[in-house]
Amino acid sequence: MELRHLRYFVAVAEERHFGRAAARLHMAQPPLSQQIRQLEDELGLRLLRRTTRRVELTAAGEAYLVRAQEILSAVSSAGQEAQRVAAGSQGRLVIGCVGSATYSLLPPLVRKLHEELPGVDVAVQGEMLAPAQVEALHAGQIDLALLRRPVEEAGLRLQTLRAERLIVAVPDGHRLAARKRVRLRDLADEDFVMHAGGGRSALQATVLALCREAGFEPRVRHDVAETSTLVTFVAAGLGVALVPAPVAELRVPGAAYRPLTRRAQVELVVATRTDDDAPHLLRALGVLTALVRRTHRAPGSLDADSRPTSDRR
Repeated sequence: MELRHLRYFVAVAEERHFGRAAARLHMAQPPLSQQIRQLEDELGLRLLRRTTRRVELTAAGEAYLVRAQEILSAVSSAGQEAQRVAAGSQGRLVIGCVGSATYSLLPPLVRKLHEELPGVDVAVQGEMLAPAQVEALHAGQIDLALLRRPVEEAGLRLQTLRAERLIVAVPDGHRLAARKRVRLRDLADEDFVMHAGGGRSALQATVLALCREAGFEPRVRHDVAETSTLVTFVAAGLGVALVPAPVAELRVPGAAYRPLTRRAQVELVVATRTDDDAPHLLRALGVLTALVRRTHRAPGSLDADSRPTSDRR
């Protein structure tokens, strides 16, 4: 038995006439009659009652018609689904994201993915530090990572999305909150809240290097894993923090953001596995890069001037 036997039978059963069924199938009537007889012989029963004027279904034929229609429908659906998957319009995508991008890039990205790829099931794991994202990528737990350099590149495909200026987060009412800009060395006597150390945060190494270059060792009082916790600690008066500009999208009462006089940047990159060429992933990357191109100046809203400034008040 082949699928064509089912198609032939369904056509005859629905038309109740061999001539009309043959025309519907674009074939001659004698071969059609022969194929139906072969099907009945294989099943060992009669599906149709033939008369000179009409074709009727037997009770077995009625039951067989229902199942044959279901099978043909399932085969058609399977083909359509395979086409959607091959076209990248269907699949499952799990996105990992560092804290700052969670509050700025991630919301419009997910909305755009739902708009342009409605058949793709998008899941998000926000507030993931870069090393955790790399590990999750290699383990297949996430498919696309938004993180910061440096990144272990073995087995990963990296693309820089944008450079983000570092700004300072201070408590409302802090002496530096009244400044239009803040010098790095003005933070020398401040307590710091930083992202987790011990190699768990790519951003911490950048902040430490900048402070040391400005001539002081930062006094780290608290280190945290999540950006939302970091800003909350600042708002509570537990210290100051250097954060990427998009963190300003996270409005926490009690926290104020000020640009630095010195131009310091960190890169946001997207990473995927080099062996993952799933069509829906490639289409999602296209949506992401187009979105970043359209909104690349948004992170500089606190300091739109892209020209370097001297380290002065």
